[in-house]
Amino acid sequence: MFKILFLFSILFFVITSCSNYNEIIKGDDYNKKFELANQLFDNDDFLKSIVLYEQIYQHAPKSGEGELAYYRLGTSYYNSEDYYMAGYYFSSYIQRFPYSAKNEELMFLAAMCKVRNSPEIALDQTETEDAINAVQVFVDTYPTTALMDSCNQIIDRLRLKIETKEFNHVMLYAQTERYRATVASAEIFLEKYPASIYAEEAFSTMIRNSYYLTLNSIESKKSVRIDETIERMRKFEADFPSSDKVKSLQQLVNKLLN
Repeated sequence: MFKILFLFSILFFVITSCSNYNEIIKGDDYNKKFELANQLFDNDDFLKSIVLYEQIYQHAPKSGEGELAYYRLGTSYYNSEDYYMAGYYFSSYIQRFPYSAKNEELMFLAAMCKVRNSPEIALDQTETEDAINAVQVFVDTYPTTALMDSCNQIIDRLRLKIETKEFNHVMLYAQTERYRATVASAEIFLEKYPASIYAEEAFSTMIRNSYYLTLNSIESKKSVRIDETIERMRKFEADFPSSDKVKSLQQLVNKLLN
């Protein structure tokens, strides 16, 4: 019996709250709208608070309540993980209220929206590049920010993501025995990322595929490709003298020489 009464009281509370919410939305009392919006926001009911904050801002965009409503619109979307809408409101807030003390925070959050929209490695990384640019612009705008270390770590992580995708392209060409494409893509990768954590693997893959490309070449091209493979091997030994790959790669080069 007690359990039934408890469930009934909860149901009554929910129905009453919903009725009250709908009445305030349809009504013209903006003080009640603002009060309820703040209550909902504080209770993490962000989707409901968004409706009210939009009404409040449209009613009085230049007021203190309007400014806070616009700020909390962005925050509500962010907390609801709608980063496209959150990024729009954060960036728009800075334009509408250029002298606000919140602008450093919101410029960082707008950049973080782009970071969170960065796709997984297998997908197109245009949004990742946009995220890097957004974080860099924030750092350039606020060079003394306490978030500098965090920003640098975020940029490094995003750059590694793009770097990994391009390295994966090299390895995919190698796995499918596309020797010419492997060599060409590896050369581009190493030129672009000479200090990459993947540099040794990309370089050794390039030499192996340079060897197979030479073997499968017509006679008129073999001499030039042998010389190219030897030169690549010399550079690999200079760049990675302690690599455990040197011995096996040198054996391939010796086969070409013989």
